[in-house]
Amino acid sequence: MPKTARRLTVHQLTLREVEVVRVTDLTPGMRRITLAGAQLCAFTSSNGFPQPAFDSAGFDDDINLLFRYPGQTEPVLPIQQEKGLSVPRDPRPLVRQYTVRRWRPEVGELDIDFVKHGIGVGTTWAYRAQPGDRIHFTGPSSSKALPAADWLLVAGDDTAIPAIARLLDELPGDARAQVFIEVAEDAHRLPLRALPHVEVNWLVRAGAAPGLAGLLVDAVRNTGWWDGGVFAWVAGERTAVRDLRRHLVEERGVAKEDIEFIGYWRRGEVIALEADDAVPDPEKTKTPFEKLHDLTELIAPVAIRTAVELGVPELISRGVTGVEDLAGKVDADVRALGKLLRYLHALDVLTETEPGHYGLTPVGEVLTVEFMVEALHPAGVGGREMLGIHGLTESIRTGRPAYASVTGRTFAEVRAEQDYEDRYLERLARFQSALAESIAKSGILSGVGHLVIHSGGAGVQAGEFVAVHADLRVTICALPAQADWLRRDLPDTIPDERQRARVGVVEQSVFEPSPAADAVFVIRALKALPDADAAHALRQAAVNLRPGGRVLLVEETFDLDDLDEHDGEADLLALCVHGSGVRTAAELDAVITRAGLIRTQTHTVGWGTTIHQLEHSAITDIHRK
Repeated sequence: MPKTARRLTVHQLTLREVEVVRVTDLTPGMRRITLAGAQLCAFTSSNGFPQPAFDSAGFDDDINLLFRYPGQTEPVLPIQQEKGLSVPRDPRPLVRQYTVRRWRPEVGELDIDFVKHGIGVGTTWAYRAQPGDRIHFTGPSSSKALPAADWLLVAGDDTAIPAIARLLDELPGDARAQVFIEVAEDAHRLPLRALPHVEVNWLVRAGAAPGLAGLLVDAVRNTGWWDGGVFAWVAGERTAVRDLRRHLVEERGVAKEDIEFIGYWRRGEVIALEADDAVPDPEKTKTPFEKLHDLTELIAPVAIRTAVELGVPELISRGVTGVEDLAGKVDADVRALGKLLRYLHALDVLTETEPGHYGLTPVGEVLTVEFMVEALHPAGVGGREMLGIHGLTESIRTGRPAYASVTGRTFAEVRAEQDYEDRYLERLARFQSALAESIAKSGILSGVGHLVIHSGGAGVQAGEFVAVHADLRVTICALPAQADWLRRDLPDTIPDERQRARVGVVEQSVFEPSPAADAVFVIRALKALPDADAAHALRQAAVNLRPGGRVLLVEETFDLDDLDEHDGEADLLALCVHGSGVRTAAELDAVITRAGLIRTQTHTVGWGTTIHQLEHSAITDIHRK
């Protein structure tokens, strides 16, 4: 995984209630709401769990404000847990995300700036708020340190001003930066901190619709490019952000890992409540028939995946809009492709800009996001695994994986392809920092001299662990294709040579005895294994533990008391691909017992992740005696 330019700090997820203490109009288009209250300090939740004081260390930290549904007197709130939050699903909380403009712990006040544009739950609340009003929020879930670079390129529209203003407040005096800010009119400019080597450029739409003027892209494209390594921070309307990122990568040659991009909002139609045209209607009523139709419809997802496989959304976003031109680019029959485009228009994925020409709707724009393409394209990291679901009937009948009968190869054979494994692990590594940082600082590894890791995200995890624990030595066990990627990746993941020298990679499967160690971490490795294999893997992890050693297991379970469709999807896909699935808590306990181990402790870290501490049952019995 490429090195990250900004160090991540994870915060415990806490529900807080605060009060509006001041309302200040900064410009005709921006209002500041100042919040305060006892729950910004450390406190104990109503159900008895101690919660930390509020903290916000990153210039682009965001919090989730929780609003009431129209017609309701109270908001739907998540339930505070000891570590993390339990979120109701029917209905879900009505949440909008906003940047922390300023946090002043010395006076216990939090400033949030709201941009007035269009119809919005948060905007309307802010422009009707009065001192004394109360509101709940959660977050920030994490904070990122200032980037390390020779200079910064910063670009955003009105919605990015709070983050940009805070960034300028917190930059060191010798920082170098080019800043571009798009606003609706001159009166929306804000006074910002002036720095000798920072150029701030205000771009005024002057009546043009937000997200359509192209001012940011043109300004960055035409700017003089400074020498040295650059870090780019880009935020605003999703389409404009996408185009800016493309320009920086494809025309300026900026590495993807040196660009942080946030689509704060998307262009699209918002339908207001009949009773209040300043408040959007949060949901549409559907009949049981309509709900069942949505659940069983196959043609729409297949058609959308076909469009992604052909590359149609990407081509349209680059200006290839005519049916004949598109057919030539994707090597398709013009008449047949026209049928697909017409159907995607009916789905509101495309819009017909003129006869025979198409553009992307806000829904269609999402199909140009790299992560979404990987999930939908049959050769993508997620899409290739998803092919196994076509064998669901066979897997239900036999209880065994059907992936090979659908694709002609087992998924293990697919994972052995170096190119696919590289992309698979790269994608997996992007989501490891938060968990790894939480584990590293939790105390779970205190006293561990040698740690063995079995995990798809082992490189990032090892990097976080050795950064915090100066005497820790880590051995990563990995299959050959994974080991090859890790050896190439570790210099970027762990740039400190002294820390990297304490991390080794051995080619070994989870079914072989782990090297002698004080602790063995098995992280999300059992879902792909049938029960007998999972138990064998745990036995092998524990076989060479040193006296007092333990196995540390992270594995998601299926919550039968709080059914979730995404858990169900993961469960069925694992059945089709591996012949296994997502285990219930009781099923995981049975695997642990079958392995001859016993759970001695559980730890909760980060955003509610459970770590099971396991030891040999015989050794545990001796200790008890």
